[in-house]
Amino acid sequence: MLGKTAGGLFWMFRYLERSENTARLVDAGFRIALTRSVAAEAEWASVIATAGVRDAYLQRYDTYGAKSVIDFLLRDPANSSSVMSVIDSARSNARLVRTALTREVWEATNEGWMSIKAILKRPVSENDLPDVLADIRRQNALVRGALTGTMLRNDVYNFAHLGTFVERADNTARILDVKYYVLLPSVSFVGSSLDNVQWETILRSVSAQRAYRWLSDGNANPRQIANLVILDQRLPRSLAYCAGQICENLDCLAATYGNRLASHDLAKNVGNSLAENTVESIFDTGLHQFLSAFIASNTALGHQIERDYRFSG
Repeated sequence: MLGKTAGGLFWMFRYLERSENTARLVDAGFRIALTRSVAAEAEWASVIATAGVRDAYLQRYDTYGAKSVIDFLLRDPANSSSVMSVIDSARSNARLVRTALTREVWEATNEGWMSIKAILKRPVSENDLPDVLADIRRQNALVRGALTGTMLRNDVYNFAHLGTFVERADNTARILDVKYYVLLPSVSFVGSSLDNVQWETILRSVSAQRAYRWLSDGNANPRQIANLVILDQRLPRSLAYCAGQICENLDCLAATYGNRLASHDLAKNVGNSLAENTVESIFDTGLHQFLSAFIASNTALGHQIERDYRFSG
């Protein structure tokens, strides 16, 4: 496969995943802000920080008001990570690799682009926000379903999945890193309504509320939640699951092309780092330090995949 095609697939699915992740962050921030009117601005500032666009946001706004944050994250063309911007980028990459996609995947992508462009044509009111965010998530699910249901399990599928899981791992780690102080609350907050709502934010952001209830007694427990979101390979948005999928798809590419590259070893090291840790060792080392190291390793892995498969060539 040409590097340009591989890169188009990789970034098409990174951008699609990013649009959904942004919608999830806005949804979590909105729900928190509704229950914490006094500290709503702090929560919106946290959402901006998690999305990694704090500097760009502060160039346009002085305060973290709900209206400005929502518009910046969903619609602002000056924000290269806004849902509108990344959906445009995903479709542009899909057009670039159109012949590598099934009709169903292309149509789901194009129809999703048209639908999201239409609902974000005007500023989104707080009354309409939950439905708009649900629609963004739904459109992405349709593309993933088309990919899973119609694509050959070949190198096209592998590059699409690599883009998805590199982006998803980054997002999950950033959610936890920005919220890590919640995992180590002051004694005065333990068991309070604030503590419980913050836990709900973390779990909702990674679609893990139901899974957590199934696997625990339902009470907010820092170590249980960290274990689920970092180390449990059954959770589709956990760091361990994402790392496993990255390794699996790189192994498929190694078999397809008959060689192993630097990115394969780097991915294996990331996976081993997770497998060798327990939630106790992570907390002993420091959750923030662990997550910062993971984010750096995952970013380096993404860059190495681009170099190994010559996305720019």
